[in-house]
Amino acid sequence: MKDFEASVAFLGQWGRFQQVVFFLLCASVVPNGFGAFSVVFLTDTPAHRCLVPEVNLTQDWLDVIIPIEVVDGKQQLSRCSRFRLDVVRNLSALGLAPAVEVDLSDLPQETCVDGWSYSRDVYQSTIVSQFDLVCRDQWKQPFTSTLYFLGVLCGSFFSGLLSDRFGRKPVLFATMAIQTVFIFVQIFSNSWTVFVVLLFISGLGQISNYISAFVLGNEILTGRVRVLFSSLGVCLAFAFGFMMLPLFAYFLRDWRSLLLATSLPSLLYIPLWWWIPESPRWLLSRGRVEEAEAAVRKAAEMNKVEAPQVIFEDHSLHADVTHLHPKEQTNVFDLLRTKPIRDTTAIMCLVWFTLSTGYYTLSLNTSHLHADPYVSCFLSAAAEVPAYTLSWLALRFLPRRPSAVGILLVGGASLYSIQLVPESLPALSTALGMLGKCVITAGIGLGFAYTAELYPTALRNTAAGTLTAVSRVGGCVSPFVFQLSVYFKPLPHIVMGTLAVVSAFAAFFLPESFGRPLPQTIHQMPRRESIRCLFATRREPSKPAALSESRL
Repeated sequence: MKDFEASVAFLGQWGRFQQVVFFLLCASVVPNGFGAFSVVFLTDTPAHRCLVPEVNLTQDWLDVIIPIEVVDGKQQLSRCSRFRLDVVRNLSALGLAPAVEVDLSDLPQETCVDGWSYSRDVYQSTIVSQFDLVCRDQWKQPFTSTLYFLGVLCGSFFSGLLSDRFGRKPVLFATMAIQTVFIFVQIFSNSWTVFVVLLFISGLGQISNYISAFVLGNEILTGRVRVLFSSLGVCLAFAFGFMMLPLFAYFLRDWRSLLLATSLPSLLYIPLWWWIPESPRWLLSRGRVEEAEAAVRKAAEMNKVEAPQVIFEDHSLHADVTHLHPKEQTNVFDLLRTKPIRDTTAIMCLVWFTLSTGYYTLSLNTSHLHADPYVSCFLSAAAEVPAYTLSWLALRFLPRRPSAVGILLVGGASLYSIQLVPESLPALSTALGMLGKCVITAGIGLGFAYTAELYPTALRNTAAGTLTAVSRVGGCVSPFVFQLSVYFKPLPHIVMGTLAVVSAFAAFFLPESFGRPLPQTIHQMPRRESIRCLFATRREPSKPAALSESRL
């Protein structure tokens, strides 16, 4: 029996059909780029201080009513307190001069009972200034991002299961619709609670759209084009959307306008329903052979090649997933059914958690890399272009396992090295941080392709969705990771560096998938050779077949 790629080899790898699928699927993930990180600008905290209502105070007292505090060795106006207004008003009425006739250190203070005054030098408004997420409610600012990534976590998990049951194409467009509609509805939020509920729901469709497009492209495209799509195509499309975000935010400095600008472009993707096909691999895995052949024949017409009379001669094995009936639903427990799959899944969960924690922690902290948050965000996004190029080169020419190990080790080393840089060289610290971001991003590009190559068709989207859900746990904690610096300044980079080194060691035990066709069944999954087998391969190059017969 021929495998899927051999059966559709007559289509070629880069005909009109493959070009349409390649570019349309890449275009479908562009909104994910600026949608995923819009929270960088939506939740940024403008400079603020206590609001002083219009009362009869002299200018001298207006200038000193906000106390001065020392933060990180620098003096600044207090953000959360002021001198008691009734006391200051009485002293002003008596004509007493502050700091001359009155010792300011003896004056009682109070919280910002009248609200806050926010600087508009950078933003017209953010949800922080809109809903006063400062001082006692400051915890709500990072928690907003956490709730968003919780939505992403749930969406990536359930979308994988739904995609394996109902198809790649319906889930792709359903998640695009969820993302678009609920981002738009957020504009009308009248409280923080309403905003985060809608943000959570929009997160359900955010990365789910990306995963569905990624898996669909991997199952339709073949050979080098598939590697180019998974490692460079969708990743650069995501990075392009990320780079567009600071441009949108620069000209639209009100949070509602920014949400409107990030939701409306998705309406342009409605016509894609008639151009993007369902995955023939998935159709075969569900026993729908006639539909799979019809899809491939339509592709042959677009490529102007003649299809054979019978395309899939023997499809019975294509439906064999875990010795279940082809129509029976697969679920996440199939990822734990046998020991090799359990081991692979456990290691990939750790690797994905590490990559996601590092990626989102460094990305969400972009507003602090440079005095201008728009420049910072663009630099962080631009670093992804060489990163994805690096991952494409690694996927094109290097085995997967050593590539993953090397990327994690370099990322960990760069994050550890930041602690050794003296404070007088902030540019070097920024460069090392961007190197860490670049390498970790390359790891994500490699990880998506590696995941697709390790799991069979009927479990591929479930595996991708489950691993992405686990990785989103890292995204959920990432808004709080940099706040660990309050207790020990180098702690955030130490945590991320340690995770990277531990994950690099674990990745050494993953199976190799370089140069192999995508598995259709569990029996075709790549298998990890033991250390003894690796040495035996070097001593006995004439007996490779025996090594491939190790138990699943």
